[in-house]
Amino acid sequence: MTTYNKRNYCVILAGGKGRRLWPCSRERQPKQFVDFFSTGRTLLQETFDRVKNFIPLENIYISTNHEYAHFVVEQLPELPKENVLSEPIYRNTAPSVAWATYRIYHRDENARMMVIPSDHTVIREDRFSDNMLRGMDMVDSFDHILTMGVKPTRPETGYGYIQKGDPTDTEHIYKVKSFTEKPDAEFAKLFMESGEFLWNTGIYIANVQHMRLCLHKIFPAVFRILEAREERVSLEDELIFIEEKFSSYPNISIDYGLLDNNEDVCVMESDFGWADLGMWHSIYDTKKRVEGDNVVIDTDVILEECKGNIIKLPKGRLGVIQGLEGYIIAEQGNVLLICKKGDSSALIRKYVNDVKLNHGKEYV
Repeated sequence: MTTYNKRNYCVILAGGKGRRLWPCSRERQPKQFVDFFSTGRTLLQETFDRVKNFIPLENIYISTNHEYAHFVVEQLPELPKENVLSEPIYRNTAPSVAWATYRIYHRDENARMMVIPSDHTVIREDRFSDNMLRGMDMVDSFDHILTMGVKPTRPETGYGYIQKGDPTDTEHIYKVKSFTEKPDAEFAKLFMESGEFLWNTGIYIANVQHMRLCLHKIFPAVFRILEAREERVSLEDELIFIEEKFSSYPNISIDYGLLDNNEDVCVMESDFGWADLGMWHSIYDTKKRVEGDNVVIDTDVILEECKGNIIKLPKGRLGVIQGLEGYIIAEQGNVLLICKKGDSSALIRKYVNDVKLNHGKEYV
């Protein structure tokens, strides 16, 4: 029987729109709520399964929004309903973490918390659990934010890069010297070759009091409003406050909020095998390839003289493809996408905006 530390908490971020995997990830049902690889579990469910191995069920929170809350409830029926933090308006991930931190702090002022995205893959589950628990033990009496970094394997322009500074007294943990979000190809190549940089996984660990202090610096006015009352705020009053005041939070990502201009941040060089499943070319780089270095995701397809493509078509659809190299071929509902793989993030962002403007939201 697993023995859990009752002071360990986890916040899973599941409120994004998933546009970088368009058209298979759509605004009405983004990628975290989709069984993308036909494993029988959605990306959210796989993340939940991963963390419940070492976090008590009642200490797991899912951050989402009103539009997607029903997916969370349907896909994680064992999760207490009050652990679904449903936001009335999209305000990026720093406000989401701020609300979760407030909730956790008022449950346990001595909590240790981790924040994790819902759309990543982990190859070595045992090492993931070990790394997270080691990090939680470290921040117990260590007033720093600890982020998890992994060694780059390619000059990826869609990830954030953390520059390692001075080593700490703990092996594989360094002070953070700098943070660069999504560099251009030239800088990404320099970062990888230097050996000084790690990919930012977007996983953060801290004791709840220090996390609260860091977020107070980002959102001082909003926290003061909620915490000015002398008596403890009830769950009902907390939810009313979120409905009325959440729009006053600035639109800031947790990466910028914690890593930019924050001296109390360290990075652990992790070894659990990680990939962000948010982009087509990232999926291509991490998934098993068939003949011709093609990645075919749960699709019936006949390929001839094709190389280096990633293909995902709907069930019941047969693809016959000849002479393509380095393309994304993806179809879902009313959209078929065929475009060069390359750095697909910027291209797809442009296509989504163009399609929404010229054809309407039903195509996005």
